[in-house]
Amino acid sequence: MTTLLTIPQRLAALRQAMQQQHIDACLIPSSDPHLSEYLPAYWQARQWLSGFHGSMGTLIVTHDQAGLWADSRYWEQAAKELDGSGISLMKIQTAASTQHLDWLAEHLQPGHTLAVDGDVIGLAAVQALQGRLDSKDVRLRTDLDLLQTIWQNRPPLPQAAIYQHLPPFASTSRQDKLAAVRQAMQQHGADYHFISTLDDIAWLLNLRGADVNYNPVFISHLLLGPDSTTLFVDGKKVDAKLQAELAADGVQLADYHSAKSVLTSLPHSSTMLLDPRRITLGFHQAMPQSMPRVQAINPSTLLKACKTAAEAEHIRHTMEQDGAALCEFFAWFEQAVNREAITELSIDAQITAARARRPGFVSPSFATIAGFNANGALPHYRATEQAHASIAGDGLLLIDSGGQYHGGTTDITRVVAVGTPSPEQKRDFTLVLKGTLNLSMAHFPRGTLSPMLDALARAPMWQHNIDFGHGTGHGVGYFLNVHEGPQTISRSLPDASMAMQEGMITSVEPGIYRPGQWGVRIENLVLNVAAEKNGFGDFLRFETLTLCPIDTRCIEHSLLSRQEVDWLNHYHAEVRRRLQPLVDGTARDWLLQATKPI
Repeated sequence: MTTLLTIPQRLAALRQAMQQQHIDACLIPSSDPHLSEYLPAYWQARQWLSGFHGSMGTLIVTHDQAGLWADSRYWEQAAKELDGSGISLMKIQTAASTQHLDWLAEHLQPGHTLAVDGDVIGLAAVQALQGRLDSKDVRLRTDLDLLQTIWQNRPPLPQAAIYQHLPPFASTSRQDKLAAVRQAMQQHGADYHFISTLDDIAWLLNLRGADVNYNPVFISHLLLGPDSTTLFVDGKKVDAKLQAELAADGVQLADYHSAKSVLTSLPHSSTMLLDPRRITLGFHQAMPQSMPRVQAINPSTLLKACKTAAEAEHIRHTMEQDGAALCEFFAWFEQAVNREAITELSIDAQITAARARRPGFVSPSFATIAGFNANGALPHYRATEQAHASIAGDGLLLIDSGGQYHGGTTDITRVVAVGTPSPEQKRDFTLVLKGTLNLSMAHFPRGTLSPMLDALARAPMWQHNIDFGHGTGHGVGYFLNVHEGPQTISRSLPDASMAMQEGMITSVEPGIYRPGQWGVRIENLVLNVAAEKNGFGDFLRFETLTLCPIDTRCIEHSLLSRQEVDWLNHYHAEVRRRLQPLVDGTARDWLLQATKPI
């Protein structure tokens, strides 16, 4: 078969493979065997088939229809990328939507067969899917990877070397982390625990890699037994010295592709702890059918989310270095804008170069978003060589960027004035700022389910009949994934795992987006810290970790309360105090000007 160059040709090849296997519909999730958000190229099947490059989306193909379900962050991007492909954009409000299940239930008929690769779909997702199909008498096949036969020149699996995350930044040993997880296993009455989520494995073993863009993780699975730990990984990624150190801590290596066979051979009488949201159907089916199973969140997910006091201190220092880099960047920008040629691509290059000059920097934590005016209205916009804007004239520039450092992960969004912002732009900016401050100043009982806090950020905008389509906040890792759970400040249905605990780091990032005009988002990272314990309960509050001025030129002062002005002035004084020793010259001058009280 010749290489398929167009999306319609790829869909035609898939439909031919479906016909040969007597498949009526094929579901292609944005997923891999680790249920990762960001995928190595080998598993970017939905992107390859559809041409849509967003990080989230579900593709369904039948013999005469094809639809891609994408949430509001990606509507404009998806509409452009799907144009002429024969794939319809199916708009959903949030990534957690199950509207594609409704569509399948409506369009599939009794006796039809739906295929989805069981190795890349989560157990919980299959359970929800099966529940909808059973009532329709639709057969589900999960033993096929139809793309394997049609995806010519499929990229290979990544081969980056694995390395240790060392003290002082790794302040808890892998022995202590393994012991904590085994204690949780005992509490669940489990003999074994299987983990596929890459950030859990990296955290648990104090290892890092570079198999996934921007996230310092490596492709692997992990099996914990009563007195054994097996890391399923490509052995060529682990040098002899590291293999010996892992072995000294009781961690043995096995081939990455042998995980299923090892699971199959486990004692039938033993009990397995697994997380249905963090394990694929394929691995669940590989376990002995009669093996008792306990379904609960991975203990490492909860342990990892609550940063230790030592980690929090490293993160504070990292935020200072990141803030100093941003001072250097913004000083350059203010001198250059409307004086020399600057594009959205220039922003990415300059901001990454500024961070690279800082101690402990490893890489960006995600692809920089730099959107001027109308491009800023696309929450997940990315400038390319083929399509980007020049930054000149008047308006708003939105920059969402972050860095991976040995001492933490950063994620920050700032909107800055280019020329003179309009009164309408200043109003939107100030409403977003009020949402950021309203949530940042919150006190709440320990154990509050994080989605319950979402309305605090939206309330100032709701008063003006304005809303935004994405979540308000996501968890952030410690030199790990920039998006981590279990907590999320959003309109998601809450569950017990989302309880806010001391040490969790979460983003606060409300926004307003006016398609074709401009976008505003202000994002800080915050740390849950103890507030007060009294007769009403044990309360937490947010410590704002991010250190970078907020552009006061974009503020409509009449919309801010005295309390909000005081918070902003106090924040800017703290930013100035902590960053001033780290910068000099034009960067220092910019910092002093940008942090003047209002």
